[in-house]
Amino acid sequence: MAVSVPIPARPAPDAAQGPWRWIRRNLFGSVFSSVATIVLAIVLGKLLTHLAQWGVIHAVFRPSASECQAARGTGACWGVVAEKYRFILMGRYPFDQHWRPLVSTIVMVALLIISCMPRFWRAWLPFAWVGALILDFVLMRGGLFGLEVVTTDLWGGLPLTIMLSTVAIALAYPLSIVVALGRRSKLPAIHSLCVVYIELIRGVPLISVLFMASFMFPLFLPVGSSPDVLIRVLAGITLFSAAYLAEVVRGGLQAIPNGQVEASATLGLSFWQMQRKIVLPQALAMVVPGIINSFISTFKDTSLVTIVSLYELTGDVTLALNSDVNWRPCQMEGL
Repeated sequence: MAVSVPIPARPAPDAAQGPWRWIRRNLFGSVFSSVATIVLAIVLGKLLTHLAQWGVIHAVFRPSASECQAARGTGACWGVVAEKYRFILMGRYPFDQHWRPLVSTIVMVALLIISCMPRFWRAWLPFAWVGALILDFVLMRGGLFGLEVVTTDLWGGLPLTIMLSTVAIALAYPLSIVVALGRRSKLPAIHSLCVVYIELIRGVPLISVLFMASFMFPLFLPVGSSPDVLIRVLAGITLFSAAYLAEVVRGGLQAIPNGQVEASATLGLSFWQMQRKIVLPQALAMVVPGIINSFISTFKDTSLVTIVSLYELTGDVTLALNSDVNWRPCQMEGL
């Protein structure tokens, strides 16, 4: 007669995850990996030590130009930030009106954060963006509700950077979708027009586009009828960003199998119904990394507006330090 004998309990296996398991597998998985990890750790430790000595231990935090000059070569001069931060952040905007670009920037950044959260993707969000853009221009420009008028040549710093990148992205995104669809169109006129636009814009640097928009475009208009330089710059950045973004969207459109398009047509969907319900949701989801890269590139490209005498955040750093000989050697700390 068979007798069932219980097996004694065994210890639980080691956890397959955890920080120590990850370190052992990725940093010390072999002799070569272990040596490389140790060497890089030594080099990084030395760099961090020198950085701590330069940036913290021997640094000057008081806004004293004489102390900063004495500490050159041994410590950082963070006093330039304490001395020039208002000019760097707000540019040449009137000092007593700094609350206006501050409120405008806070509203814009708050909407950017909200727009990244799916739970806020409601029907009111586009109207909130329209209201925020109107509020931004009203606060920055003035002339309404008793606000002092501030011309666009005095706008600068962080508010100008946020405004240029946000408005350019908001306008370039839908334009790029239309252009990408037009490039894949079977209508020769629309296809050719979109191809010429994309290849022409992508074939020149943004500096050329800004130069044309700011200096050449007014020559073709009657005297006194040229739009404001800020509007021309916004149009140039938008058209430039849309051309690059259109190619990203076109890559997503080409990734959709033709079978889905044919199935949508057999169901009786129109072209725009097919694009809105079947094609675009999948295509745009596939190219999210490329879209984000284009958005980051647009944000970085705003630094080029200094060519038309609009000083955004990095331009204001240079302007603030070059205008004061005492702080001119502190470019690195300012940036």
